[in-house]
Amino acid sequence: MPDTAADLARLLAGIDQTTSDPTRLRERMVPELKRIIEEGRAAAEENLRRHRDGMACARELCGLMDAVIQTIYAAVVKRLYRADNPTAGEQIAVVATGGYGRGTLAPGSDIDLLFLLPYKQTAWGESVVEAILYVLWDLKLKVGHATRSVAECLREGRADMTIRTALLEARFLFGERALFDELAARFDAEVVQGTAAEFVEAKLRERDARVAKSGASRYLVEPNVKDGKGGLRDLNTLFWIAKYTFRVTETEDLVGAGLFTPEELRLFERCEEFLWRVRCHVHFATGRAEERLSFGLQPRIAERLGYAPRGGLTAVERFMKSYFLIAKDVGDLTAIVCAEMEARHTKRPPVLNRWFGRFRERFRAPDLESDDFRLDNGRLGVSREDAFERDPVNLIRLFWLSDRHDLAIHPDASRLATRSLSLIGPLVRVDREANRLFLDLLTSQNAPETVLRHMNETGVLGRFVPDFGRIVAMMQFNMYHHFTVDEHLIRSLGVLAKIESGEAKDEHPLAHRVIGSIRNRRALTVAVFLHDIAKGRKEDHSIAGAAVARKLGPRFGLDAAETATVAWLVEHHLLMSMTAQSRDLSDPKTIETFAGVVQSLERLKLLLVLTIADIKAVGPGVWTAWKATLLRTLYYETEVVLSGGHSEIARTDRVRLIQMRLREQLADWTAEEFDAYAARHYPPYWLKVDAVRQVRNARFMREAVAEGRTVATRCETDASRGITELTVYSPDHPRLLAILTGACAAAGGNIVDAQIFTTADGFVLDTIVLSRAFDQDEDEMRRAARIASAIERALKGEIRIADLVADRHPRKDRPRTFQVAPDLSIDNALSARETVLEISGLDRPGLLYELTTALSRLNLNITSAHVATFGERAVDVFYVTDLTGTKITQPDRQATIRRAVMAVFEGEGAGRRPARKAGE
Repeated sequence: MPDTAADLARLLAGIDQTTSDPTRLRERMVPELKRIIEEGRAAAEENLRRHRDGMACARELCGLMDAVIQTIYAAVVKRLYRADNPTAGEQIAVVATGGYGRGTLAPGSDIDLLFLLPYKQTAWGESVVEAILYVLWDLKLKVGHATRSVAECLREGRADMTIRTALLEARFLFGERALFDELAARFDAEVVQGTAAEFVEAKLRERDARVAKSGASRYLVEPNVKDGKGGLRDLNTLFWIAKYTFRVTETEDLVGAGLFTPEELRLFERCEEFLWRVRCHVHFATGRAEERLSFGLQPRIAERLGYAPRGGLTAVERFMKSYFLIAKDVGDLTAIVCAEMEARHTKRPPVLNRWFGRFRERFRAPDLESDDFRLDNGRLGVSREDAFERDPVNLIRLFWLSDRHDLAIHPDASRLATRSLSLIGPLVRVDREANRLFLDLLTSQNAPETVLRHMNETGVLGRFVPDFGRIVAMMQFNMYHHFTVDEHLIRSLGVLAKIESGEAKDEHPLAHRVIGSIRNRRALTVAVFLHDIAKGRKEDHSIAGAAVARKLGPRFGLDAAETATVAWLVEHHLLMSMTAQSRDLSDPKTIETFAGVVQSLERLKLLLVLTIADIKAVGPGVWTAWKATLLRTLYYETEVVLSGGHSEIARTDRVRLIQMRLREQLADWTAEEFDAYAARHYPPYWLKVDAVRQVRNARFMREAVAEGRTVATRCETDASRGITELTVYSPDHPRLLAILTGACAAAGGNIVDAQIFTTADGFVLDTIVLSRAFDQDEDEMRRAARIASAIERALKGEIRIADLVADRHPRKDRPRTFQVAPDLSIDNALSARETVLEISGLDRPGLLYELTTALSRLNLNITSAHVATFGERAVDVFYVTDLTGTKITQPDRQATIRRAVMAVFEGEGAGRRPARKAGE
C-alpha cells in the first residue's frame, strides 16, 4: 500500500526554500503528485473491492485530496510566496465546500474550494490562489472555486440558495482558522437564524426540479445514482434540511434531534453506504464522473459488487433489484423528514387538492367508518398508535379509505404502516374483509394508481400479495422496458383508469368505446394487475402468471368464471400485440388463427384493453399511432369472424369511412383526383396506416407524380421517440427491400420498424423507421438525406448497394451488453399461401439487410415483411414462397434456411446477393 503522507512530505521537503518561479514549482510538483494520486486511487479501489464499504472509499479519496491540496498550499505559502510577518491582507483560509465539504469524494468528483479572505483581494492573495489553482489544473482535476471575503460570502449566501447550501457544508482545510470561525459564526447568526422554512421549501422545490429532469420515477431502469429519485442527492437534501433546521453536524445527531429513530438512522447509513459503493465503482469502471447506471454498465457493476444469478434472476437483475429497494428506502426517509418538517411548521402540508381538502375538513368531514382513523390537517391518519396491532386489516383499510375519500395519507400513518408489516401474515391475507377492501380499491373508479403506488412503497402491497412482493423493484434487463415490473403493473392500472374514465378517449377511441360494454370489468382490472406477476421465474411468465391468477382470484373474491377469465388474459396477454405487429393482417389465416384462440367477442374486448394498457405502461414513446392502427385493424378483422360475419363496422365500410376522412383533409383535391388516388391503394393500406401518415403520403405521392418522378423519398425525424422515418415511393422491384435495408446498413442505420405496401398500378410505398444517430435534428436529417440519396441512386441503377455495404469497415468485436439467443420458426399453418419465417435475435445495424440477402440467395420470394424491435430484440417475420409460388415444405430445404439464418447471427451472412421482395 502506498505511504501517501511520507511521499508528500518528501516532495515538500525537496522543494527549495528559495523557489520563486511558479512554473518551476509546478514542473517539480505535478509529476510526483500525479503518481501519488494515481497510486492513492488504485489503493482506494482495491480497498473498495476488498472491504465493500462505499463510505470508507469516499472518505479515503477525500483524505487523499486533502493531503494533496495541503501539500500544494504549503509549497505555495511557505516556498513560493512566503510571508514571515503577514499583514492583515496576507491572510487566507482554504475551505472545502459542496460534496468535498462533506468529507466524501467519488473518483471523478469535482473539488469545490473557497479561498476565504479577511476583507478584499490583495496581490499576495491573488498570487497564492492562482498558484494553487494552476497546480490543480495541471493535475487535470475538475476544480470549482470561489475567492470571497467573509462579508461577500454572507451577502451571496443570502441571495443564492445554492451558495447558501455550499456554505452550510463548508469544512476548514488549512490557513487562517480565525477567518473560517468568523464565517461560521456569522453565517449561523446572520443567514440561517429564522430562515429554516424558506430553506426547506427551496430545497424541496430544487429536488422536485432535479428529479423531474433526471426521471420522475425512482424505478427507471437506467437510474442516475447521484441526481435521480432515490439517489445520493436525495440523502444529501435530507441532511441539509436537518443540518439547517436542527443545527446538527453529524448523521448520528439526527436521532438526538428527534428526526429519526435508531433503526431509521441505520437505514439512512445503509442507503448512503450502498449508493456510495455503487457510485465509486461506476467512476472507477468508466474512468470518468459517470452518474447514470446505463445498461452497458450494469453487468460490470454487478460483477464488481459480487452478485451472481439466483432463483431465475440474472446477476445484473439481482443487483438492480437491490438498487431499487435502496431507492425505495430513500423515499421512505424523505417522507419521514417531510413529516417532521411539517410538524415543526417549517414546511407546508401537501394535499391532493388543497382547496377541496380545507373545504371538506371544515364543512363536510368524511365518515371514516372507524374510530381508528382521523383527519390530520386534511390528510388521513391513525387516531391511536395501536390501530394496526388492534386490527391488522386496518393496514388495508388505510389505503381503501384514502382512495374512497380522495385523501392523502399522513406520513406518520405511512411510517407506522411500514413498521407494522409483520402483522400481515397468512390470516390477514385470507381474511375476507381484507380482500374485499383490496379488490374494491383495485377496481375503484377513482383512478387508484396513486394510492396503490403508495401502498407499494410502504411495503403493504407486497406483504399482502406475496407474489407481487417477489417482483417489487425487479428490473428486466432489456432496452424495451423503462420501469421495474411492479411500477409497470401499477402504471398499467393507471392507463386502464384513464381509458375507462374517458380521459384517454381521444387517444384510444376504440378501447374507450368497447370498455363500456365489457361485462367482466373486475376480471379485466385484476388481469391488468397480474399480467406480469410471474416475471423473473424460470418458467414462461405468462403460463406461470396464469397459475398465480387461478390461485389469487378466489382469494380476492372473484367467482370461478371471473378467475378463469383472468387466468386466460394473463396467459395470452402478449398474443394481440405480437399478432398485430408481426403477422400479415390481410391474410385470412392470420385472423382465423387469432380468432381461434380468442373465441369470444368479450375476450377480444378484454384483450384489446389489456394490450393497450400493457404497451402504454412500458415507457415513453413505446405506444405509437402505428401500433394503434394495427391493433384496431386486428380487432375489427377478428370481430367479423367471431360475430359470424357481423361487425360493428364492416371492413368495406371502414375503408370507405377512412377515405371520407382523408378526402376532408385534402380539401384542395378535385373529386376525380382523389378517386384516382384512392383506387391506387389496396384495403390493407387504408386499414393499417394511421390518419396523419395517410395525409402526408397522399401529398408526397401527388407531388412526385406532378414532378414526373418515378422514384422519390421523404425523411422525417421524431426526437421524442428517438427515431427517423424514411418513406420511399418507387416502381415495384424484386430487390427493393434489399436496396432499402442495404442503404440503411451502409450508413450504419438500425431499422426498428417498417411498413411495406404495393399499389394497384405497380408502385410501392415503403416506410422504414430508423433509430436516431444524432441528438440534433439538423445532423440527423443530413444522415437521412444521405441514405435517401443512396436509395434513389441504386433504384436508378447508378450505384450498387452491395458495393456500398462491402465498403463499410467490418464491425469490431466488442462486448455485448445484451444476450439474445437467435431463433427461427418455420410455420406453414399460419398462412394459406406462404410459409411464415419468424426470426428473432439480437438487433444490430444491418441485420435486416443480411437476413434479406441470405433469403435471396436461397431463391425465396418475400411477399410480405413485418419488422418489429423490442428494445435490443429484433423480431422479423417474412412471408415467403419458392420461385414457383409454393410453400417451403421439404425438410431439407427448411434445414438449409435454418443454417443460413443462424449464420447471419454468427456474423457470416453479410455481403450476399440481395433478396427479392413483392408487395402485400
